[in-house]
Amino acid sequence: MSRTIIKGGTLLDPHTASLEKNETLVIDDGIVTDGARGGRDDLVIDADGQYIMPGFIDAHVHFRLATLNFARLSQWTEVQFGIAMAKLSQETLQRGFTTVRDLGGDVVGLKRAIAAGMAKGPDIVQANLMITQTGGHGDVEAGVLPVPDCACQMRHSAFGIVADGPDAVRKAARHVLRAGADFIKIHVSGGVATPMDPLDCTQYTAEEIRAAVQEARNRKTYVAAHAYTPEAIQLAVENGVKCIEHGNLLDEATAQIMLDHDAWLVPTLVTYKGMAEEGRRLGFPERNLLKNEAVLAAGLDSLKIANDFGLKMGWGTDLIGEVQSLQRAEFAIRAEIQSAESILHAMYVMNPIILKKSDEIGRLKPGMRGDVVITPVNPLENISGLADENAVTQVLKRGQPA
Repeated sequence: MSRTIIKGGTLLDPHTASLEKNETLVIDDGIVTDGARGGRDDLVIDADGQYIMPGFIDAHVHFRLATLNFARLSQWTEVQFGIAMAKLSQETLQRGFTTVRDLGGDVVGLKRAIAAGMAKGPDIVQANLMITQTGGHGDVEAGVLPVPDCACQMRHSAFGIVADGPDAVRKAARHVLRAGADFIKIHVSGGVATPMDPLDCTQYTAEEIRAAVQEARNRKTYVAAHAYTPEAIQLAVENGVKCIEHGNLLDEATAQIMLDHDAWLVPTLVTYKGMAEEGRRLGFPERNLLKNEAVLAAGLDSLKIANDFGLKMGWGTDLIGEVQSLQRAEFAIRAEIQSAESILHAMYVMNPIILKKSDEIGRLKPGMRGDVVITPVNPLENISGLADENAVTQVLKRGQPA
C-alpha cells in the first residue's frame, strides 16, 4: 500500500478547460482518491506555484523504429533492439508521457519488461505488426525478393506483415489480434519512411480494407490507417476505417467525408520537422528526405482544414529513433493553428477514446490513474511553453516518480 500526496499548485481539468487551486491531490496505490483512507504518506510533493496536469498521452509512437539510420536498423539483433527500445521508453516517460499508442512493430517484450519492472516506460496500447501490401509503406525488406508461389504467401518482419488479397489480410489481422494487438494498423497510401512506394500512391483495395475492418469489429476494436492523400483517406473511411493517421494532404471534400463517417484523425506534424532538421545527419536516406518535404509543407494546411471542419482529432507525434526527443514540440506546432483548449481536448479527451481508456486516463479525478505532470507552464495561457526543455519538473506514473 502506497500513498502520494501533492500539495498546493493549480490543477488542470482538461475536460472543462479550467484551472482550480489544489489543496491536496491524493494518490493511493496508483489511483486518485478522495483521501478518506488514513495511514502514512509515503511521498509528499510541494507543487506550490506550479501547474498539475494529467500525464501526457501520445497517440502515435513507434518504439521499434529506434533509429533514423535504417541501414543500421536492418542489421540489429533483438538484444540491440531491446536496449534501444528500453532507452527510448524511459526517455518518453521522463518527458511526461505516461501512456502511448504504438502504431506498429513488435513491442510485446518491451511491454512485459515495463510491467515486470525491468524497464521504465509508459503504458503501451499497441497495434503489434503493421499490415501492408507488397511494395506498400510497411514493406520494409530491401533488395530483390523471390516471386511468391501464390497470393496466400506472406512475408513478415519485426515491423509488419506483407499480405495481399482479402484472405491474406484477414489471416494477418487474425494473427496480430491473437498476438495481443489492441487494434489493427494498415497502410492505404505511400509514406515517407519507405523507399519503394510513391507518396501519392493508393494502397489496398476496398475488399482488402473491409476484411481487416470486419476482423477488428469481431474483436470489438477498430482499424487505423496510415494515409496522406484524399483518395486514400476516402477509400479507407468509406470502407470502415475508424482512425486516419497523419492526413497531411487532407482537402475539404475529404474532411466532410470523414465528418459524415464519424472518423478520427491523428495528425503527427512534429515528425516531419524532426526528419527535415536531423534526418541527413542521422543517416536518413536522401530519397526519403525528398518525400518528407512534400508532407512537411502541407501539414499545417491540413490541420487547419480539420480544425475548421470540427473533425475529432487526437494528439500524436510519430517520431523515429533519435528525434523522439522532440516529442513535446508538437504542442508548439499545433498552437500555430489550434487554441490551447482544442489541443488539450485532443490529448486528454480524444486520445483516451482512441486508446479505449477513457475511464482510466486523461483526468485527475477519483478513480482515475495517478499519472501526473507538474510544470511551471500555464497550459491555458502558454501551451507552446510545454515544448520547452525545462517545462516539466516532475512526472509521476501511478503515483510513483518516473
